[in-house]
Amino acid sequence: MRKLFWIALMGAGCVLAQNGRTLQVEVTYTGSGTVDASHKIYVALWDSAEVSSAMPVQVKSLDTKHGTVTFMDVEKSPAYVSTAYDPSGSWDAQSPPPSGTSLGIYSANPPKPDPIEVAPGKTAKVKVTFDDTNKVP
Repeated sequence: MRKLFWIALMGAGCVLAQNGRTLQVEVTYTGSGTVDASHKIYVALWDSAEVSSAMPVQVKSLDTKHGTVTFMDVEKSPAYVSTAYDPSGSWDAQSPPPSGTSLGIYSANPPKPDPIEVAPGKTAKVKVTFDDTNKVP
């Protein structure tokens, strides 16, 4: 009986892995700030278009002006993506972005985010380019 339980559990795990959603976000920051290990770009994954009032589901960072982050096991589709660059180098993305932080969003009509469809078992790819035009006051 115990052996059957483990076989069933392992089989369920394989099904879950096959249905995983992946989202790759290629980010380009064209602003004037220096991006390095101390002054990172943070890429946030959201499960709602309410990016200003909710908490992100996942956050990844980049230490270059152009790079790609990958979100594995995206649980909800559509997904939404925003970016933030803190020139002070003192923000760790565990709280709302501080004053002066440059913001970007995956959208054709900012500040409203565009939905990103992420199909089960597939990898969706999007590009976000931002600069210093939109900043936290």
